[in-house]
Amino acid sequence: MAIDQTLTIRRPDDWHVHLRDGAVLAGVTPYTARQFARAIVMPNLSPPVTSVEAARAYRERVLAAVPEGMDFTPLMTCYLTDSIRADEVARGHAEGVFTAAKLYPAHATTGSAHGVTDIANIMPVLERMAAIGMPLLVHGEVTDHNVDIFDREAVFIERTLAPLVARLPELRVVFEHITTRQAVEFVESAGDNVGSTITPQHLHINRNAMLVGGIRPHAYCLPVAKREERQLAQPKAATSGSAKYFLGTDSAPHAVSAKESACGCAGLFNAPFALESYAAVFEEEGALDKFEAFASENGPRFYRLPLNEGTVTLDRAELEVPATIDANGTPIVPFHAGETLRWKLRA
Repeated sequence: MAIDQTLTIRRPDDWHVHLRDGAVLAGVTPYTARQFARAIVMPNLSPPVTSVEAARAYRERVLAAVPEGMDFTPLMTCYLTDSIRADEVARGHAEGVFTAAKLYPAHATTGSAHGVTDIANIMPVLERMAAIGMPLLVHGEVTDHNVDIFDREAVFIERTLAPLVARLPELRVVFEHITTRQAVEFVESAGDNVGSTITPQHLHINRNAMLVGGIRPHAYCLPVAKREERQLAQPKAATSGSAKYFLGTDSAPHAVSAKESACGCAGLFNAPFALESYAAVFEEEGALDKFEAFASENGPRFYRLPLNEGTVTLDRAELEVPATIDANGTPIVPFHAGETLRWKLRA
């Protein structure tokens, strides 16, 4: 059977990305903008983006980092805290500044120190969001020290997410970067108000990537990669054709020195070769015909935004991923460093 040498899809979007700020923002944004028409930009800066004014200012900094001639729209998010006001969140949404709001359980991941300590503290905000149709983006892990890190997603579903969805059935929820069979089962059983993003790393790796042959910090992310039995549920979900799943890289750049340290940062920088990485999995699963829906259609429809015009094309060609990338003076190790991918995004 002949193997297609090109893959052309409607221009996709990234529904979860960390662009950082300052010099690193200028260094990493072009990798996202060259592939994606839009991206949901995470608000976990220091200090976090908790006001309409801060989001407007951050959006301008992102736009200033987009190379001339690239068409890219950053979609800003509000960082939820215990004390945030529902009026501020709703105003940002009404004025077209906040596309969504992000729930970080306090201390769950990088930049989440100001996150929510108890879901009850933001229930008035969530009720307002349900009423106005504003999506809630969820980092779904508990942070209790007595819960095994590999079980934190499953426990969060039981303790927090399932009760929340039952209490506010109109609330539109994106369960981000899912990593377990339990997460897939929850998304499948929920109504149309619940969708999910899946990252390239959680399609490719399980916990062996971090631990076999030594501690490998550049495979460390949160939620952490799981045992193989749980990880295998993600490729099946992404390539199933279900409209509930869409592309969200969770690309999270960190300097080499921050990763290779006594307490290395969580996060993988997958933006430079994101589409090539996803395409490899869809090809392995025999589902290239479903890639366009996952990358370019399901996300906009969940967010009630128009589909993008234009296309991108991937060519079947060897792509050697460099060991490091210079992000405007900051060396960062990309996902798949040193590997050869079999698809290459056409310039």
